Amino acid sequence: MNKTAVVILNWNGKALLEEFLPSVTAHSANATVYVADNASTDDSVAFVEQNYPSVKLIVNSGNYGFAKGYNEALKLVEEDIYVLVNSDVQVTENWLKPALALFNADAATGIVQPKILDYKNKFMFEYAGAAGGFIDKYGYPFCRGRIFETIEKDHGQYNNTAEIFWASGACFFIRKNVYRELGGFDEDFFAHQEEIDLCWRAFNKGYKAVFCPESVIYHVGGATLSTANPRKTFLNFRNSLWMLLKNLPAAKLFPVLFARLVLDGIAGMRFLAQGEPKHFLAILKAHYFFYAKLFYFLNKRESTQKRHYYKTDSIVIKYFLKNGKIFEEPINNTL
Repeated sequence: MNKTAVVILNWNGKALLEEFLPSVTAHSANATVYVADNASTDDSVAFVEQNYPSVKLIVNSGNYGFAKGYNEALKLVEEDIYVLVNSDVQVTENWLKPALALFNADAATGIVQPKILDYKNKFMFEYAGAAGGFIDKYGYPFCRGRIFETIEKDHGQYNNTAEIFWASGACFFIRKNVYRELGGFDEDFFAHQEEIDLCWRAFNKGYKAVFCPESVIYHVGGATLSTANPRKTFLNFRNSLWMLLKNLPAAKLFPVLFARLVLDGIAGMRFLAQGEPKHFLAILKAHYFFYAKLFYFLNKRESTQKRHYYKTDSIVIKYFLKNGKIFEEPINNTL
């Protein structure tokens, strides 16, 4: 039987730990719960020590962000399955068992995502993952239950176990051996889209990511950076370009990147038209970092990339020009 570690990454999140750690400890009886702290300056560590003696603490020496923060902490975690959970997540009774069963059912399953609903509106999917993620040809992410800013109500439409392309970092199950084989998250990303990059690298090596509808969690979202923060815009656009550079199949590398740069330019002009110059500048900055690190990330490419990585040619065209606001379920996607 696989041993399981539930690992919560924390940075100055005492208030979140006070609110959400109780559900994790109450409903994770057969797992070891860890809090990995990114050198918090509040009383997070003392709070866990004093109130949760059964929770294991890992204290990083700096605020390493999401990617390096987890990489450093997981060097010290030896359970077979890692369950990475944001500090603003409420879990539910029996959330672990059905997800873990998927690993036992298929050795090729390397990653699993639960159903992610909105903590503030529990009948709605939550932006960061919903019922499992995909990307389009140009690397724009979307989910079953969420395309861009359109979020669906959960009425059971995605209650099927299905293979997906990426799982949300808000709650991310992964085999330890797969995580270590891939070298963990790409630390250059710092935060945002590093989980998609990791899933893409897993996909290129033949592992599957699977959505588990019987495992349900509730996510606050935006507790670290809100969607209105230009820093988030910068990280999302920069990291998406780096991800494409690393993982696109060779034949599509430069045509897709060129088209993506054009689409990003259109997005920047849209921000300007909406009176949001800081987000326009964030996209310009993202492109600067893309060019500055061009050869560095070309050298990070693996030897093999699968051709059929995307579900639809352009979610941008489908969403903005063809009113494709709702996810369309592919045929025979149930596992």
